Amino acid sequence: MENIVFYNVRNAPFSLHGLFRPQNEGPFLRIPEVVAKQCNVHIAEGLYLNTAGGRVRFCTDAEELTFRVTRAPFKLGLRTSPLLEFSIDLYHDTARGSKFVLGRMLMPVEGKENLWECSFKLPAGEKSLTAYFPCYGNVEDMEIGLPAGATLKAHAPYTYQKPILYYGSSITQGCAASRPGKAYPSILSRRFDMDFINLGFAGSCRGEEVLCEHMAGLDLGAFVSDYDHNRSCAERLADNHYRVYEIIREKHPDIPYYMISRPDFYYNEQDFNRRAVVMESYLRAWRGGDRNVYFIDGSAFFATADKLEFTQDGTHPTDEGFLRMADLIGAVLENTLPFEKMK
Repeated sequence: MENIVFYNVRNAPFSLHGLFRPQNEGPFLRIPEVVAKQCNVHIAEGLYLNTAGGRVRFCTDAEELTFRVTRAPFKLGLRTSPLLEFSIDLYHDTARGSKFVLGRMLMPVEGKENLWECSFKLPAGEKSLTAYFPCYGNVEDMEIGLPAGATLKAHAPYTYQKPILYYGSSITQGCAASRPGKAYPSILSRRFDMDFINLGFAGSCRGEEVLCEHMAGLDLGAFVSDYDHNRSCAERLADNHYRVYEIIREKHPDIPYYMISRPDFYYNEQDFNRRAVVMESYLRAWRGGDRNVYFIDGSAFFATADKLEFTQDGTHPTDEGFLRMADLIGAVLENTLPFEKMK
């Protein structure tokens, strides 16, 4: 593409979502470095730099655009799809919902260390666009290139601007989705036109108080506790599952709070015990008078004889598995979120 002009996504009219300190220089983060360094080694050494849930939104009449990304070093601890690891997922947002445009792998630019690019062809006319950052890659910087003379405007705000925060495991982060936009928090965001924060940390979401205190300090519309997977056993999960609820509730006494049990439920003793821990946290909160807390039974997500078909490896959902999760979680959200308060 000739006569291309590059614009940094940290600047207006772009709007950035799901990332910490997006307006500053340095790598894009999901949580502050000072918080990350006090967490377990996997978060401290890199998961906080993974850009899962990060988005940039804008409007343009360009019929072609290029994403130019400076890639930061990262450690990939899980086998994910290449499109999930380091790609851009682009959606066209309309009054009738968001339409998938394309997912593009970022490819290295010859002779430019750590510089990667991908390009998209677009239909004519002005378009409102949302681009998803990689779920498992680390991004130092991002620019978007448009043909000289193309318009560049701000995207309309989300209908519901107070974000839902999803706190959980590699499943929450999106592992095994084919691309970033297929992780269940991303699906729900498009379905409700609602902002969100993805704090899924693959294998490493352990209910650490320093991280919970940080999350409690954010301006949130709702909180989803989905970290059943990352405590080694039911006993360890019981150590702090209710404590996470208490920390969030101290700062957010009125927002909806959702507790989800693990989706890969195989009817063994350990699975029943883990599910019982999550249920007991819910019942304890309910008995304490909280009428804005909800239990979502993960065993219902893939409650069929061929449940393995909805996973990549018996644990991590495929695209179809994530859609099933989004359908059931979304039905609960639709009936319990205080939408007017979240604008």
